[in-house]
Amino acid sequence: MKLVNETSLDTRPKIGLVAGWGQYPVQVARLLRQAGFNIYCLGLIGHFDPEIARYCHHVKPVGLGRFGASIRYFRKHGVNRAILAGKVFKTKLMEPWAIWKHFPDFTFWRYFYHHFITGRKNRNDDALLSTVTQTYLDHGISFMPATDFVPELLVKEGLLTLKPITEHQWQDIAFGWRMAKEMGRLDIGQSIAVKGRAVLAVEAIEGTDECIRRAGQLCPSGGFSIVKVAKPEQDMRYDVPTVGLGTIQTMRAVGGRVLAIESQKTIILNQDEMIAFANGCGISVVAVTEATISRFHRVAA
Repeated sequence: MKLVNETSLDTRPKIGLVAGWGQYPVQVARLLRQAGFNIYCLGLIGHFDPEIARYCHHVKPVGLGRFGASIRYFRKHGVNRAILAGKVFKTKLMEPWAIWKHFPDFTFWRYFYHHFITGRKNRNDDALLSTVTQTYLDHGISFMPATDFVPELLVKEGLLTLKPITEHQWQDIAFGWRMAKEMGRLDIGQSIAVKGRAVLAVEAIEGTDECIRRAGQLCPSGGFSIVKVAKPEQDMRYDVPTVGLGTIQTMRAVGGRVLAIESQKTIILNQDEMIAFANGCGISVVAVTEATISRFHRVAA
């Protein structure tokens, strides 16, 4: 897939993009193009949105396990810096014969053999993503945080919606923050659902939306808060907390009332649209920092 008039892009600085699922890779590509970059994109088959081609110089669909082909693609086009963006459905890796379905090549097995065959290495997010970045780095390609190039993606501190946070909700946010940070430290997940300083649901492999839905099932009266944070040692190159319109739509469907996210460590997709929808259904969205949380000493022991 190529954009027309590609000769006009020849002088642009080159950047690689590995695109997973969702609108985040599309938004990154759009902002990178606006910033003057010439984007070479690897679209993960079964994940990426073809709309991304509107903003890229070239797009190559590729299987999850085709690391050799991916590296050759970047090197062929003179790309030595790249960005990882978008969700990869890790649940697909738990399906029977999952690895073979993604066309693994020699380079994949060279780096991931002990993750998937011998079991000598973990398959948690940090372990797998660290191996991904090391694989590319060994071949001269460095992964960079998208926010180094488009820092406007990160949300700023403060109440983002019209409806204020109540005293009880602040208590739940402060309580949930501590729990979510610990879950992040353990590399379990980034989100937690709380009501009355009781944990309703914790995000794991299923993702934030499913965590929210489970909270709604367990608390049919609604009124709960969702707290989503970065890991204590968050690597901003990958797995950066991300929310969007879909997050608020899911909360509305199951009775969630507050979304608390970490300022300067969280990405909001199409923020204006998301906030307008939240205001329309009376959901509060607030971006907080550790310093904000520290001012609340009412967290239950």
